[in-house]
Amino acid sequence: MRKGGNTPVPASAVRIELGWRAGPGAPDVDASALLLMSGKVRSDGDFVFYNQAAHSSGAVRHEGKRTMGDTVTDTLSVDLARVESAIDTVVLAASADGGTFGQVPGLHIRVLDAAGGAELARFDSEDATVETAFVLGELYRRQGAWKFRAVGQGYESGLAGLATDFGISVDEPPQTPAPPAAPVPAPAAPPNAGLNPYAAQTPHAAAPNPYAAPAPPSGPPAGAYPPPPPTAASTPLPPPPPTAPAPAPATAPVSLSKVTLTKEAPAVSLTKQGGTSGTMRVNLNWQVHKQFSGWASKLGKAMAMHNELDLDLGALFELSDGSKGVVQALGNSFGSLHQPPFIHLDADDRTGARAAGENLTINLDHLRSFRRILVFVTIYEGARSFANLHATVTLQPQFGAPIDFSLDECTVPSPVCALALITNTGNDLVVQREARYLVPQRGVSPQRTLDHAYGWGMNWTPGRK
Repeated sequence: MRKGGNTPVPASAVRIELGWRAGPGAPDVDASALLLMSGKVRSDGDFVFYNQAAHSSGAVRHEGKRTMGDTVTDTLSVDLARVESAIDTVVLAASADGGTFGQVPGLHIRVLDAAGGAELARFDSEDATVETAFVLGELYRRQGAWKFRAVGQGYESGLAGLATDFGISVDEPPQTPAPPAAPVPAPAAPPNAGLNPYAAQTPHAAAPNPYAAPAPPSGPPAGAYPPPPPTAASTPLPPPPPTAPAPAPATAPVSLSKVTLTKEAPAVSLTKQGGTSGTMRVNLNWQVHKQFSGWASKLGKAMAMHNELDLDLGALFELSDGSKGVVQALGNSFGSLHQPPFIHLDADDRTGARAAGENLTINLDHLRSFRRILVFVTIYEGARSFANLHATVTLQPQFGAPIDFSLDECTVPSPVCALALITNTGNDLVVQREARYLVPQRGVSPQRTLDHAYGWGMNWTPGRK
């Protein structure tokens, strides 16, 4: 598709793939979505991205990244049938982490039919320079049906500037060197805004960053996507009773901070991130190359060799008093959050019906009780290995930035993967990316294989669920 073009979307649910080529000097890229009503979000909950992976309606989800060769994709799922009637547009955006889009080769967006994987639309961005955020496209309603428009509008103010422009309250100022008050007397919006709601938001204007002030020179045209009122001028919200602003956020602003672990930088200190109290949730999100019907529509035919695929998240633990054990669904060893081992598995998702999958929660208020924790995932039944699995691991401390990393493609017949090793060094809690696929010897269980690989020294007996 060409920039500005549109096409019908003849599907009730779609997958949005944001793709680019990885390489030296290329920044990481993140996909996000904003659900709009008359050009603005209703609340911060209408923003779906890496720190807020699912919309409350269940219509839009951030599925995570995968790598195939030198191509990386970050995926959003959009169930158009579940999008609330008040929402008329779903903006599909991208942000660059650690560089500009001029350094990102092969940037593109694809709209795929979630049922069969057929490509419904594709737009390649070829003119990026200094932008750090992009609206690549949008899904919008027209006469009761959904369409996709290729937008290709860049922002120099990053994800914070883009999100703020649509009405999101961000807890950090937009990335701009200009003083916040300087842009106020900036020139008026250009007269040639036209019908494209993004046409006036040029990032190449000579004026200071247009997203740092309430009346930027690049304000969108009337009737399209007006910029949100300035936060400082939002004082009318508390005094009157909440009527129209009722869905507006009453909680803390959205945090855009995150930590991504890689092979080159595989570890991070929770102590330095401020995440050593409260709880920490560990989640595994996965997908595969192809899409099919039923349970295989989530995990792919290559994974779903039987009727159901059962993946189990678990953790080996060693406490400061020397006690050791495992938290897993096998043997109903779900652990406990408020007594040893202070680790709890919320449920065993054996059907794929739970949208959030399985989650481990670690009680960081008992930090001194931990010596080390090894988070892992095993295949209980339904497939022989993790081949064709592309997964993202997210550790979300209650306080502090989320930590995420992607698993490499599995090229060995492995039914068990060590995900992350959390170690208490005495004055620090360190999260280490493992992403290590292990191949058990004949007759040896995946758990015993993990034990041997990491020197846990436990005795194992067969168990069932």
